[in-house]
Amino acid sequence: MEIENILKSLGIENENPGAAIGGQWLSSGEKTIKSYSPVDGKLIGSVNAASAEDYEKCINASQEAYTDWRMLPAPQRGEIVRQFGEALRVKKEDLGALVSYEMGKSFQEGLGEVQEMIDICDFAVGLSRQLHGLTMHSERPMHRMYEQYHPIGIVGIISAFNFPVAVWAWNTALAWICGDVCIWKPSEKAPLCAVACQKIIAEVLDANNLNGGISTLVIGEAEIGKLLSADKRIPLVSATGSTRMGKSVGKVVGERLGKSLLELGGNNAVILTPNADLKMVIPALVFGAVGTTGQRCTSTRRLIIHDSIYNDVKNALVSAYKQLKIGDPLDETNHVGPLIDQDAVKMYLEAIESAKAEGANVIVDGGQLEGPGYESQCYVKPVIAEAENQYKIVQHETFAPILYLIKYKGDVNEAIAIQNNVPQGLSSAIMTTDMREQETFLSHLGSDCGIANVNIGTSGAEIGGAFGGEKETGGGRESGSDAWKVYMRRQTNTINWGTSLPLAQGIKFEL
Repeated sequence: MEIENILKSLGIENENPGAAIGGQWLSSGEKTIKSYSPVDGKLIGSVNAASAEDYEKCINASQEAYTDWRMLPAPQRGEIVRQFGEALRVKKEDLGALVSYEMGKSFQEGLGEVQEMIDICDFAVGLSRQLHGLTMHSERPMHRMYEQYHPIGIVGIISAFNFPVAVWAWNTALAWICGDVCIWKPSEKAPLCAVACQKIIAEVLDANNLNGGISTLVIGEAEIGKLLSADKRIPLVSATGSTRMGKSVGKVVGERLGKSLLELGGNNAVILTPNADLKMVIPALVFGAVGTTGQRCTSTRRLIIHDSIYNDVKNALVSAYKQLKIGDPLDETNHVGPLIDQDAVKMYLEAIESAKAEGANVIVDGGQLEGPGYESQCYVKPVIAEAENQYKIVQHETFAPILYLIKYKGDVNEAIAIQNNVPQGLSSAIMTTDMREQETFLSHLGSDCGIANVNIGTSGAEIGGAFGGEKETGGGRESGSDAWKVYMRRQTNTINWGTSLPLAQGIKFEL
């Protein structure tokens, strides 16, 4: 796979402007963000970070574009999103390869991420004809009531490095068909993916003679994110990333009484009861733990295993981990690629030491890999450790392939209590063939997470369902279901079609 050809196909230069209004690129910042691939440590390209001046130009352009875009009928906005999906289909292989090379996930996962973008476009196109409200009867004679939804305005999107393109698409596709315009602050750890996406949508907007302010881009460090969060002109900020980042964004947005959609960290667990089909679940467990090198917010962090099957599961996992191939993620024979950067490696190593210090028994040892093929110094070994749920390090989400095995006794309720006893509440799963255990897990007595699965792992959410979690995961929902409603403002209307003016609740007011 020729990276140079892929970059050329996507319009990526050696040096790239860091802000854009549609296809109009801006570059007045003084900082340069260099993107090094965690795959081989090579410099892919650089981005001239957006300045405060660039940001202001983008916001002004967004405001201007919104006045016209919102007046375009929703099905026509859906047509633009349809065209965007078609453009992504054309660029799928190249964009998927760039995601893999710049972020470090496997090529198949890179392709899968672009497919998520395509899928959400398809979903949004259909939805553009279903932005329905609700009609209801009034308590007053000759009155009618209904609820309707209107565009909210400018949507600010702050995305994370681990899904450098899909999270943006989840938000924009829905926001656009709702009549909103979007300004995107991507992760500075994967800036070239954002440049590529902006160029794809810019071509679509240009082909339809639409205002570029419908899609604006500002690449920068934390300062740009702070500007976006504090901006009263942005009624909704959708932020994906760490809990620490989300708390900061949520506080700033909340202080100005704006709305925030937060999709933050997960500390996801799989419960294995005595009724689990072990032959079926091992591949799901391994992928959940090591897929994307443990850098998914839905990665499996904890296995809560009944003591009657504990040794069988442990031995099967140890055997499976021995078969894992670590290396270049663009080589499809490898299972595990690199972490995003050396800072992530440092956190991984510190987490292992913290676990050992608290009493964890490491049964599949970790460490940083060196030598030919590992020149980036971002490759690490997936780890399995026996631990207790109350350990501080187990309560914390480490964005790396570290899996904790936790033993439980008694019935499924004990396992659920262990699972729920962490600050995060994103994804969860139970492995069992027992209907009562399944239904208990899915009931209000069960998992407290936004996602609860049966006989599949914690990773691999589908576009059709609303994605997000509870507690320190932030409570926001992106993607499918009725997640579109967060991108709109709801209005209740009462219409009097009679000749008198009765008041609600039978109140009399005579003059």
